[in-house]
Amino acid sequence: MQSVRIYEMPACKMVSSGIGMFGEGTFHLFEEWFSAQKPGLFPKDFLYWAGDGFVWLYLYEDGMDVPKELEVIDFQGGLYAVAADIDQNTDKELMNAEIDTFLSGNGFARDTSRSELGNIITSPRAKKVMGYEQMDYYFPIKEK
Repeated sequence: MQSVRIYEMPACKMVSSGIGMFGEGTFHLFEEWFSAQKPGLFPKDFLYWAGDGFVWLYLYEDGMDVPKELEVIDFQGGLYAVAADIDQNTDKELMNAEIDTFLSGNGFARDTSRSELGNIITSPRAKKVMGYEQMDYYFPIKEK
């Protein structure tokens, strides 16, 4: 059984929180707006660390009512290696080793020109039963 999967995101528009921290400014506004969106079959939000704060993205769809303080940006898309683990309890060293082994054996390499992403994949109902959330980690990759 493989624990790493390859996912290709198309270039698209995303609503961006801008750089911030949870509970602050436009990041908080984004969280409130995002929480009001109707859940879908799969999560449409992605979070990444931008060096001095987080950036939270949400897939933009035509006709969305986006607060004027939030920006709609062009998202590059591309190939990602994806692995799941328990949110805030991930052995990043082990995960990176698994990703690197998978990539080297399958004709891929890391693409450091794009940011790593993450999103919570656990529904509130499942979290209540399990007591924790699972997170998908997206590592940008390219063909060797």
